[in-house]
Amino acid sequence: MTDGKNEGADYGADYDVVVAGGGPVGLFLACELRLGGAGVLVVERLAEVDETIKAGGINTAGAVALYRRGMLPELAAAWERNLWRMRAFIGERSAGERSAGAPRATPPKFAGHFAGIMMRGDLFDDSDPAFADIGPADGVGLGVPQAELERILAARAERLGVEVRRGVELTGFDADGEGVSVHLGGDNTVRTGWLVGCDGGRSTVRKLAGFDFPGTDPEITGYQAVVEMTGGERLGAGWNTTDVGTYVNGPFPGRILTVEFDGPPADRSAPITAEELQASLRRVSGVDEVTIHEVHSSTRFTDNARQATGYRKGRVLLAGDAAHVHSPFGGQGLNLGLGDAMNLGWKLAAVVRGLAPDSLLDSYTAERHPIGAWVLDWTRAQIAVMRPDRHARALRRVVTGLALTTSGTTYLVKQISGVWQHYDLPGEHALTGQSAPDLELSDGTRLGDHLHDGRALLLDLADDPKLRARAEGYADRVGVLTAACPGRPELTALLVRPDGFVAWAADKGDEEGSGLGDALSRWFVAA
Repeated sequence: MTDGKNEGADYGADYDVVVAGGGPVGLFLACELRLGGAGVLVVERLAEVDETIKAGGINTAGAVALYRRGMLPELAAAWERNLWRMRAFIGERSAGERSAGAPRATPPKFAGHFAGIMMRGDLFDDSDPAFADIGPADGVGLGVPQAELERILAARAERLGVEVRRGVELTGFDADGEGVSVHLGGDNTVRTGWLVGCDGGRSTVRKLAGFDFPGTDPEITGYQAVVEMTGGERLGAGWNTTDVGTYVNGPFPGRILTVEFDGPPADRSAPITAEELQASLRRVSGVDEVTIHEVHSSTRFTDNARQATGYRKGRVLLAGDAAHVHSPFGGQGLNLGLGDAMNLGWKLAAVVRGLAPDSLLDSYTAERHPIGAWVLDWTRAQIAVMRPDRHARALRRVVTGLALTTSGTTYLVKQISGVWQHYDLPGEHALTGQSAPDLELSDGTRLGDHLHDGRALLLDLADDPKLRARAEGYADRVGVLTAACPGRPELTALLVRPDGFVAWAADKGDEEGSGLGDALSRWFVAA
């Protein structure tokens, strides 16, 4: 990799890929494309990182994706810097208050909430097989705000040679069979092989490309903010349900959230005033003494739930909120977008470099669309349980009773954490299509340590030269590692895709190498 410009093919383009949107999803996608050898330009209309309060952390699936790219140290450091935000939940002193030499805090086991029904950590059964072999990333991303994650990814993009232009807005594009001419305002036009819209829920790329975007209309107006207020001691801590709606106080001082079922706002983009936030908080909480004096950060949201019917139109693709929008409940949006980027990045880079046919990109929609559809329904279900009418409140009592059991809590945590996510891939082995277990190897390393370069990995656990020979023709795309894994003696081999999902696996007693050739040619055959 050199300067990040066109490196894959000579088709008269300035860049192999232009990514519209420099938030966490766009930056992570750009990093994945660079690892795959593509030249990338990211254009972002904002001149600086958006500090507006948004996602407050990432789930297990998101943290594992970053861990597989060697980013766990940055993620853990960011988590500790923001640990004070979690004090109300874990009862620990913040990193800044720790005495010299005191041990680092251990991340709390992810519990979360469903529709504001908080799960109890003591009811979570972490011996469930779904949580086996996750590795050191489990729980690390919980307290990392979206803006901090964006800064981490921006620094990584710079190290990898991604060109990022801030304060530059995509105003239009013209796509043809050979590429895309991207207009960046005035007479500034760049030519690219591919364009990916990571430009948010009101995506310009999606609208101009004509993607169908069906879904359900919103019925709530929500606010999330960090404020200075008095009278807050009269508010309930955490999530609270009232006759009017829902409000949240915490987990750190001044952070509030309100939800009212009075339809969507007339203008989501209008400035949010202290008076507007105060009125909503008073209505929902019933505490008229609470007064908001200053607003540090605020945002409106709704439960508009829509998803593009497909994520590709010719040489234009979508990822993240550009492909799907929904309410923020359950914290799924950022994680869903990171998964999109991890799935698409290696595939598009392979196409750009001529190492795979365009048809490989069909698997992007096929694999990610069902997960996006699940997330939309997951958020819709929470809206149904949060409504203030009598039927919904009766349903809420039933769901609360189920949630406050070991089996109920464990089920909900599995859904929230993302450990359930898998792809429907050909193969009979139970691991095929699953996120790869982070196997602990006999040399002291873990599987995730060997995925940093963004290549696929054939892990030979039986020291089988014939097996390794099958991958010789794929050396530039598939690394080969011979190791032992005492903790999983039944496994003899794994083929792990660049995104960390298992494409093929074998146990002792399986026919030697059966299915490996098909998996290699399916995912890594040259165009």
